[in-house]
Amino acid sequence: MPDLMALTQHFPYAGLFILLILGGLGLPFPEDATLMLCGFLLFLGSVKPVPALLIVYAGLLLADVMIYWFGRAYGDTITGHRWFQKLISPQRLEELKERFRKRGMVCILIGRHIIGIRVQLFLAAGVIKMPLPRFILADGLSSTLTIALMTGIGYMGGSSLDAIEKNVARIEHFLALGLIAGLLVYFILKKRALRKAGRKSG
Repeated sequence: MPDLMALTQHFPYAGLFILLILGGLGLPFPEDATLMLCGFLLFLGSVKPVPALLIVYAGLLLADVMIYWFGRAYGDTITGHRWFQKLISPQRLEELKERFRKRGMVCILIGRHIIGIRVQLFLAAGVIKMPLPRFILADGLSSTLTIALMTGIGYMGGSSLDAIEKNVARIEHFLALGLIAGLLVYFILKKRALRKAGRKSG
């Protein structure tokens, strides 16, 4: 398998988009980590703000719609499957259905930010056939907050690293000066001690 993280070095826009799609489909590329990577690349100047943010926004929405579509297209088949019931128990599915009937958009808006239930919610939204425009509207609004928060953290992290590197350079400079000063004091004191010892012996 190619190093997909290295892809962001040579093709940063395509790399971010692919990582978001794969992460959205359950592969080990966490959405939040990819968005923070985007923020870090923005800090470095490797990507431009407008195209980068548009691409990660499209990547998030597409991954979420794919999960929703899978639940909508195969809902009747997959709900009885063993692997699906491990992900969402029949009782849990009924609870989600009831919540979606009452306040589906609110569930998407809030649930996207709760770790561990995002895929369940999007699958359930498809299974109960939540209208696609409503799903996209709710998910689009929720994704805006996710992108702003995570890319912001990545950008500030890059700024912090830069500040740390500058501080480390200053500390190393002072340590070097301190070491030189310490050595000079040591040799001066040693020389004086040798002189005193010579006088006493004489």
